Amino acid sequence: MNDNIVQMVEKARLAQNIFENSTQEEVDLVVREVAKVVYDNAEELAKMAVEETGMGVYEDKVAKNKGKSKVIWHDLSEKKSVGIIEKDLANGIVKIAKPIGVIGSVTPTTNPIVTPMSNIMFALKGRNAIIVAPHPRSKVCSTKTVDLINEALKKFNVPEKLIQVIRKPSIEKTNELMINADVVVATGGSGMVKAAYSAGKPAFGVGPGNVQCVVDDSADLILTAQKIIQGRAFDNGIICSGEQTVNATENIYDGLVEAFEQKGGYLLRDPEQKEKLRTLLFPNGLMNKDVVGQSAKFLAEKIGLEVPENTKVLMVEPVGPGKMDLFCKEKMCPVLSLFKCENFEKAVVNAQTNLNMEGKGHTAVIHSEIPEHIEYAGMNLTVSRLVVNQPSSITAGGSLNNGFAPTATLGCGTWGNNSISENFTYKHMINISRIGYFMDDIKTPDDDAIWSA
Repeated sequence: MNDNIVQMVEKARLAQNIFENSTQEEVDLVVREVAKVVYDNAEELAKMAVEETGMGVYEDKVAKNKGKSKVIWHDLSEKKSVGIIEKDLANGIVKIAKPIGVIGSVTPTTNPIVTPMSNIMFALKGRNAIIVAPHPRSKVCSTKTVDLINEALKKFNVPEKLIQVIRKPSIEKTNELMINADVVVATGGSGMVKAAYSAGKPAFGVGPGNVQCVVDDSADLILTAQKIIQGRAFDNGIICSGEQTVNATENIYDGLVEAFEQKGGYLLRDPEQKEKLRTLLFPNGLMNKDVVGQSAKFLAEKIGLEVPENTKVLMVEPVGPGKMDLFCKEKMCPVLSLFKCENFEKAVVNAQTNLNMEGKGHTAVIHSEIPEHIEYAGMNLTVSRLVVNQPSSITAGGSLNNGFAPTATLGCGTWGNNSISENFTYKHMINISRIGYFMDDIKTPDDDAIWSA
């Protein structure tokens, strides 16, 4: 296999031309099968991902493989994506869904199973072909995922080469794919996303995460601590929507820290230990790739720190928000920053200060029982999604218990230099033709009525 990108795209176009004649029922059978393959092979694929990348937690990856495949299919199962998908009789508009063509899917080493799966599902839902460009550090498990899917789809007589994968990925091949595909979906580092937007084709990319948590006086401290620790520790902290910093009101701060410690958090109080951890995480000010997705125990051992056996997350108190401390950046490992804030409004300001430094447009979390506080945070934080009283890392990308579109790619809007400020899904993989009828039963207002409105 020489991975000739131009030839791969040509074969993808031929396959897509056939597949676009499929009915809604035929499309949905295929999309369901993609999800079921990952669900049924969750353990094997999780094991491969951990062994190949050296990152994350096997049990969490199993849960992610099963959970995402299930929730994405549940969301897509009733959606129309073929032919007439909507008739708006009140406005005389009929919407017709049509495929885009060939999708180029650039996938990350931090999510090498679920991201290809979800992008394949979204592409096929729109009757498109797709070529997956895996990260070189996770090419084996990503390729295995695609191979399992293609094998399972043979019984549906799906056109050959509808789903392809670059088996020997490189930056050069990925760039060539982005130039030749009709649309690019780029999930990965900021450099890759920038390249996708510079390829001269429509692109969907995501900005960096730096999820801020705001906790007010009304929060249940034990429950809040449990959810934040769960979110921060999940898959050893490599999820872009994972909690990064807690901004809590001073009235409940000490109690929240105690609750964190009950739930597996360990607070570094020694300034020397904090400096060692800061240097380990951010040599030269940049995230150390050798600690990405490693456990709290691993990090502690690296700085000569003994922690209790049940420690899930290391916690630190930065010297100040934003650019004052590197601990306020995204930390792709189980380290959580804590701030004591004078009041709720100051907690929101503190969270925004950190977002201004990194992660603007992505996600924030609030733990509160006060509707006015929740809406205040939503109004004042420059994020595309505000997660309420949930573990962000496992719910911001959609769940059975919230209304976010299930996905592995979370748009960050113009704040994060992205084209969308919502969760990426199948609707971004279709073109829509609109038929507009003349509405002769509408009473046309005169000029005076229009300008007096």
